[in-house]
Amino acid sequence: MHQPIIPADRLAKLVAAASAVTRQTDLTAVLRTAVETGMDLTGAAYGALGVLGEHGTLIQFVHAGLDGETAAAIGAPPQGRGLLGTISNVGKTVRIERIDDHPDSVGFPRHHPPMETFLGMPVTVGGETFGNLYLTEKPGGFTGDDEALVEALAAIAGSAIATSRMHGRLRRAAVVEDRERIARDLHDAIIQDLFAVGLSLQSLGQKVENPTVKVSLTESVQRLDEAISSLRKFIFDLRPPVWTRRSLKSELADLVGQLAEPYEASIDLTVTGDISDLPGEAVSDVVQVVREATSNALRHSGVARVTVTVHRGADRLVITVADRGRGFDPETVERGMGLDNLRARARDANGETEIISRAGFGTTVRVILPA
Repeated sequence: MHQPIIPADRLAKLVAAASAVTRQTDLTAVLRTAVETGMDLTGAAYGALGVLGEHGTLIQFVHAGLDGETAAAIGAPPQGRGLLGTISNVGKTVRIERIDDHPDSVGFPRHHPPMETFLGMPVTVGGETFGNLYLTEKPGGFTGDDEALVEALAAIAGSAIATSRMHGRLRRAAVVEDRERIARDLHDAIIQDLFAVGLSLQSLGQKVENPTVKVSLTESVQRLDEAISSLRKFIFDLRPPVWTRRSLKSELADLVGQLAEPYEASIDLTVTGDISDLPGEAVSDVVQVVREATSNALRHSGVARVTVTVHRGADRLVITVADRGRGFDPETVERGMGLDNLRARARDANGETEIISRAGFGTTVRVILPA
């Protein structure tokens, strides 16, 4: 097939785009930059990048072009069915003039803006499909030049995603290594020093005759023993032995039961992906995020049903907590609803937070953590 000859000015824009995408190390920033760059390169009004989960459904959907009010009115992001799922099935670029004419088109949800022209293609990382890049609504339709440019952009984005994954793994490794170092220092230095002081006080207590001093020394030794026990427990929490493998499903099941009881609410919990070898630190991160987000939903949504899903992919954990309650405006809501705590927890775990809400349409909180 004849390859289009791309004008020099558009190639220059692609080179600039490559620089913009590859400068990012935060995964969501990589995805958003890729979407916005694709729109800029082609003149598309809307763009999105959907990240695929284990079963081919979309577990993350980064979009641009829609204002916040419209996005909130549309509601939950797409699941990767219809035309969007076609790209995953065929594994190649799809370019069409009119979306409604495609046999796999299933229409748009309520409040969705009209869209006709469409250009979509897979984004691969390490030879496997990571997600799909979608562009819509270019006046006059997408061209062969557009297709070639955006395919090159998708390849660049795949490389940037791989780099971002590596940064995430390195950050988590650094955190684990730091915790190991702290635990080792506490055990090898501080606990040993406290133990030595305790022995000295015990020895001194056997030599003194004053009963008041003897009692005081005994009490001091007891307090040191208590401090040593507390430190040992803290070290155990920092660096649990390999035989204390934690069960994320069991801990989440216990947690949602505890959270739901005071509200007489129903919490639907779904955990997918291989979590059998999930590190204890990651289990703690997930449990804390679910606790914070679910508590917020129960306190503020005004509904008696909350949905919690946790999915582990190749290198990430996606936690979603959703309700169909009263909702709010994330830009104007007063502090105190726990959003700062939630974002801080995700940030401390080298993760990312997305909050979608609108008054009357409910709230979806999505947190992505490295696994």
